[in-house]
Amino acid sequence: MEQFYDALISYGPWGMFVAAFLAGSVLAFSSEAVMIALLAVGVNPWTLLLAASAGNTLGGISCYCLGRLANPDWLQRKFRIKEKHMQRARAMVSRWGALMGLFCWLPILGDAILLTLGIMRANPVVANLAMIVGRTARYAVVLLSAIGIGQMLG
Repeated sequence: MEQFYDALISYGPWGMFVAAFLAGSVLAFSSEAVMIALLAVGVNPWTLLLAASAGNTLGGISCYCLGRLANPDWLQRKFRIKEKHMQRARAMVSRWGALMGLFCWLPILGDAILLTLGIMRANPVVANLAMIVGRTARYAVVLLSAIGIGQMLG
């Protein structure tokens, strides 16, 4: 796995885009490690934020589309999503609708939220705009934290 991370880092912002896409989909992957490594080698933070947000959003759109197209029971079995996470996601989506896309960055529950938004046919424009805001904010916090820690150590 270390070689894969090294390869992504060697591609700079494009590697960040791929890492974020993978992390945004139903695959378990840490794009934050790639982001911090690229920041450490001098890649512009704004470029990293753009690449990460775009890749992670497209990965999230793939989750939404998967939820919209596939059988919910199959999805839950295939991606080993616990019933309690799906029930919680359904309750939140029923209450808040497509705005739940704001919280799709949450570990574990985020994929369930996106799949549920697709399953429940939530408004794709609102869901995706909310997802963009939530995911971009998360990456901005990661970047600002890394920059702040780097300045304290540097």
